[in-house]
Amino acid sequence: MSEVPPVSEAMPLSEVTPRRSRWTAVLRRWPAVLAVGLLAARTAGGSSAGEVTSLAEVLMLLPLLYLVVAKIQRREASWPVLLVFVVLYLLLRVLDVVAVPAVLAAVALAVMVWGAVAGDLRRSGAFQAQALGMIGFGALALAALVVEPDLGRYLVAAGWFLHGLWDFVHLRRDTVVSRSYAEWCGVFDVLIAAQLVFLA
Repeated sequence: MSEVPPVSEAMPLSEVTPRRSRWTAVLRRWPAVLAVGLLAARTAGGSSAGEVTSLAEVLMLLPLLYLVVAKIQRREASWPVLLVFVVLYLLLRVLDVVAVPAVLAAVALAVMVWGAVAGDLRRSGAFQAQALGMIGFGALALAALVVEPDLGRYLVAAGWFLHGLWDFVHLRRDTVVSRSYAEWCGVFDVLIAAQLVFLA
């Protein structure tokens, strides 16, 4: 018969529970942890001359994802749609045949026309909001690409920060995109904005 260890040798329950709860909290916040990790990797890679341009282009992708997910009404598609857009963006940058903003604007216009024809602009408040968000953030991104570089940097930072707030509103309301995507995107957007302003 096995011996039960003395109480003094066993780990107190009060020590086990906080350890578990810490790990549980970290696992629950994995999107925020992922965002911080991606920013750290990005920072370690250094900045480039075209950083503001590329961040302005990506700023157009952020509301486009919301628009597409609102149109198809499948929150679980948030991460797969992000993956498709990242691959599309990288292909456009590598091929360098068509301007990235032109392609993204064309895709956004196509989705909005699709929504209008399907009646989503009349029926769906969520789709209407995302269409307005696409127009607003898209205009900010395009403006950042045509003004002088210093002003462009601050416009892009403002766009990323405002989109971070957009993410947190959707996270709080638990709507349009998946909660994990909204949390990840919100944290990442705000950190990018801070990096643009304070590490310029």
